[in-house]
Amino acid sequence: MPIPPGPFTGRTLARLAQDLRERRTTSTDLTEQALGAAAALDPGLNAFVTVDGTGALEAAKAADAELAAGLDRGPLHGVPVGVKDLIEVAGLPATMGSRHFAGYVPSRDAACVARLREAGAVIVGKTTTHEFAYGPTGDRSANGASRNPHDPSRMSGGSSGGSGAAVGAGVVPLALGTDTGGSVRIPAALCGVAGFKPAYDAIPADGVFPLSRSLDHVGVLAGDPESCLIAYRALTGAGAPAPVEAARVAWLDASDLFEGDPEVVAAVRAAAGELPEVRLPDGFAEEVLRTYRAIQSCEAVAVHADRMETAPELFGEEVLERLRGAAQVPGWSYVRALESRERLAAVADGLFARHDVLALPTAAVTAPLIDEREVTPAGRPVPVGVALLSLTCPWNVLGLPALTVPAGTVAGLPVGLQLLCRPGDEPLLFATASRLPA
Repeated sequence: MPIPPGPFTGRTLARLAQDLRERRTTSTDLTEQALGAAAALDPGLNAFVTVDGTGALEAAKAADAELAAGLDRGPLHGVPVGVKDLIEVAGLPATMGSRHFAGYVPSRDAACVARLREAGAVIVGKTTTHEFAYGPTGDRSANGASRNPHDPSRMSGGSSGGSGAAVGAGVVPLALGTDTGGSVRIPAALCGVAGFKPAYDAIPADGVFPLSRSLDHVGVLAGDPESCLIAYRALTGAGAPAPVEAARVAWLDASDLFEGDPEVVAAVRAAAGELPEVRLPDGFAEEVLRTYRAIQSCEAVAVHADRMETAPELFGEEVLERLRGAAQVPGWSYVRALESRERLAAVADGLFARHDVLALPTAAVTAPLIDEREVTPAGRPVPVGVALLSLTCPWNVLGLPALTVPAGTVAGLPVGLQLLCRPGDEPLLFATASRLPA
């Protein structure tokens, strides 16, 4: 059975901001609603590791007092937000989804959290992450599996699974996540919400525990793409975009990257509407996926090598196995991958030569069952991680802005449409999303 919709289901950030300023609600009211929903719904979701009721209510009262005094920090002022447990929040535990960090409480905020506070947002709590963000499924964490609000027997997706579940269930209207190969976009798509991975380093990663430093991106999840844009602007200080003409949009045939479930591909393509089609250049798919795996593997092992040697028993079995496999990747392949990345960036420019925005599915399958490790999207068995990551990870290699938006359902489960653009063309990306059928 689906999780009952929470209080923020269908409520956009723009509407919440308007209601706060027209005094139809208060930050205290909104925060109490979020805390109440977390208490009522999280036993079935496991979206949160920590809920900070006392701190959230104190921040909400301060936000109300500021608004009443005429101090308006912007559209996030007074809005309750969840923060992925990979991101440091001063005074709240940061477990990284692992027993290695049991009891760790940072004394400072990550840079992105500091920006949230400066924008007046109210941090409700920390959301469940796949252990060390090293997995796209969201069901391997010291906190247990985060669950899909549309069917709790299924994955939320990962690694920002708690953020996807919390927003998808309407517990909060906005959450922060991180994305190394799809970890914002995959849970957003599987949970039926919007998720935005900005260009590389657009939102600073200082104070965010790394998985792969040159692939990691901080991103946002919200119920709709306009809310993602509002949050992105608040976190980056970007000004209001000037009006833009309709973008030149094309459908990217991603079958070279991964042969997805035909029903998912058909549903997403129908949501995208009639578009011209482009194909990936010969050899691009193989090279970009090989480059991603080499970079992520070597950088992840660099982060965890000491822990692997001194306390391997504190890792979950699956993540330790992945790290040990990654440790077998030779150093020379990392150097070659960095060189390959430069070539791929030049080739990617060609994909945008005649188009501003490219559209493709976000994930090539609907949410698998929790603990499922093999799926058969096109009649052949493949690892679940490959099925979830193959259409998202190339854009981390290239540092491209990527937005996923809800694109209907298949067999009652959400699917997502992914939109890509070059850095600097984000206004065209969001303008495209705004013109999609609701």
